[in-house]
Amino acid sequence: MSALPGLESPFGTAPPGAHVRYQALVRRARAEPAVRTAVVHPCQATALAGAVEAAQASLIVPVLVGPRAKVLATATLAGVDIAPYELIDVPHSHAAAARAVALVREGQVEALMKGSLHTDELMAEVVRSDTGLRTGRRISHCFVLDVPGHDTPLIISDAAINIAPTLAEKVDIVQNAIDLAQALEFDPVRVAILSASETVNPQVPSTIEAAALCKMAERGQITGALLDGPLALDNAIDAAAAAIKGIVSAVAGRANVLIVPDLEAGNMLAKSLTFLAHADAAGIVVGARVPIMLTSRADSPLARLASCAVALMLVRWRRLAPTRAIV
Repeated sequence: MSALPGLESPFGTAPPGAHVRYQALVRRARAEPAVRTAVVHPCQATALAGAVEAAQASLIVPVLVGPRAKVLATATLAGVDIAPYELIDVPHSHAAAARAVALVREGQVEALMKGSLHTDELMAEVVRSDTGLRTGRRISHCFVLDVPGHDTPLIISDAAINIAPTLAEKVDIVQNAIDLAQALEFDPVRVAILSASETVNPQVPSTIEAAALCKMAERGQITGALLDGPLALDNAIDAAAAAIKGIVSAVAGRANVLIVPDLEAGNMLAKSLTFLAHADAAGIVVGARVPIMLTSRADSPLARLASCAVALMLVRWRRLAPTRAIV
């Protein structure tokens, strides 16, 4: 499906400081049926209010999973009415994570949303080999960023789960990010494999892996996007920088997906854009049976809604072609 009518990018273009790309994403997602979502241990005011706000925006149908007394007390503290929503009583956060994962396996929900438990506690249940939500893919994380002054949204992966991924794991990280970009209607998907330089250097392993990933794309081992790498950050996203370096490709200067060498690089890049460039960052885990929204207390209300919108668009993309559901 094409991008929003009249907009240059899937989320629209924006002058510096205006976050209309996220607003356009939320508007686009609201045109689709809301996603039944297990909200895991929503026992903190921001987490619960964010889930209710997403429900009121017609993005999710929340199933609240947590200790009933704590959830009700949190609702009172947050000043939100949770009477319209199903509440599943469990004794503690670990039980909430286990029950939410079970709801997915039972076909009762199509997405997960992290509440006030630690990410590691939720993901431990997701990746369990016997009762978890693993697929044939490596699970990875994507940030979808709305950066003021930048014409297009950016996907950065992986900045939260895979610490030092191998080449084989990067294949899945790249493919997961491409699938997400397609679900968000990026057209075309342009993937830059980042390193410190745009030339292959045997002394810098990430440049060799970048070149290998691009060759794998040429051979059909990675599909659905244009790839180039290694690319430095400047010549990946800035056309003038790419021209100065004499780099001619369909990706250089116009990348909308950035694949980082490791978690440290990705985390620093995403946080630099967030805290220095005032970007909003919607976080989502991909490669599992269902999308998993990793919202943070530091997220703006719009960023929390955007995380839900991203998950909804991914669910929609899989609904349109069930074979896209990774098994």
